[in-house]
Amino acid sequence: MSQPSSFRAQSCSLSDYGWDQAREHAFAAHRADGLIPARIVRAERGRCDAVTEGGVVRSTIPATLDQRDPLAAPSTGDWAALHPATTDHAPVLHSVLQRRTTLVRSSTSRTSHGQVLAANVDTIVVTVSLAAPLKHGRTERMLALAWESGAVPVVALTKADQCADTQRAADEVSKLAPGTDVLVTSAVTGQGLDTLIAVSNGTIVMLGPSGAGKSTLGNQLLGEDRLGTGAVRDVDGKGRHTTTWRELLPLPGGKVILDTPGLRAIGLHDAQNGLEQTFAEFERLAQDCRFTDCSHEREPGCAVLAEITAGNVPQRRLDSYHRLLRENTYAASRTDARLRAGREATKKDVAQQLRATYQFRERQL
Repeated sequence: MSQPSSFRAQSCSLSDYGWDQAREHAFAAHRADGLIPARIVRAERGRCDAVTEGGVVRSTIPATLDQRDPLAAPSTGDWAALHPATTDHAPVLHSVLQRRTTLVRSSTSRTSHGQVLAANVDTIVVTVSLAAPLKHGRTERMLALAWESGAVPVVALTKADQCADTQRAADEVSKLAPGTDVLVTSAVTGQGLDTLIAVSNGTIVMLGPSGAGKSTLGNQLLGEDRLGTGAVRDVDGKGRHTTTWRELLPLPGGKVILDTPGLRAIGLHDAQNGLEQTFAEFERLAQDCRFTDCSHEREPGCAVLAEITAGNVPQRRLDSYHRLLRENTYAASRTDARLRAGREATKKDVAQQLRATYQFRERQL
């Protein structure tokens, strides 16, 4: 098995991965304690690859940091403080620094936990293939996750060389993505790549299903074939997972790209703000509804339903909005239930410890 691309980046410095003066200033206290700054370029259970001032190192993640909640575990894109290597042991991760942005989806394990896909990203490129039928509901779902992260989403319509009417497709997707740049791109012809680079800043993450062309597009931005690519089935436009891990790679010009595996399941996790951004027209229209708590289903005087009836907004769009709201509400309720269960478990532990203390005292009398 070939080594991941990160191992071939030994000559890169921290600045190539986004380290700047502001981060250096915030890290001063850690340096005083003998720790060194690093950025995690690939994370696994118990270990991670991290780029440091001296290159990429293989670091150990203590069990105290590799916690039960995936949201708290070190992730690709995290900035971290490391204990440097000694003659006796490899570098050890001491702590993860505060994240500026976090891209989170619901866990694939069907628990109430979320899963961090990427940390400290600035631009999320939502990739939508023009070589397959457009699935607007999936695009809206990805946009909600992107907006919720705190990063800036950009929609890249890939494989334009395989689409007969790119303008129609761009117009359709633009209606789903208010406030978002929608770019028509082709890794084959180079269409739209310069514009994509221009509107993408800092750390850039590719988000989309297998077969959408994320890795092919990433290779064009990198200027070399460093990301694995594979064939796509003609029948449904789906591809195999050619990217099997998340990793960071520096781009020419000081930017960083984070390649992710294709996502078959993109569940929402606490994405209320992201939904409001994605469906901004409904949030705006709701201000004219007769009732402040209007659900936009059957209420009289609903401004949203009036727009649907007038044909200004498609019913499919409202159905998608309702569906994602229900999913997000359910996910939030499960998270609240987990937190309540955790608090109750803590109370029980304290009560048991107190009982044991009292019983011990009684035996001493």
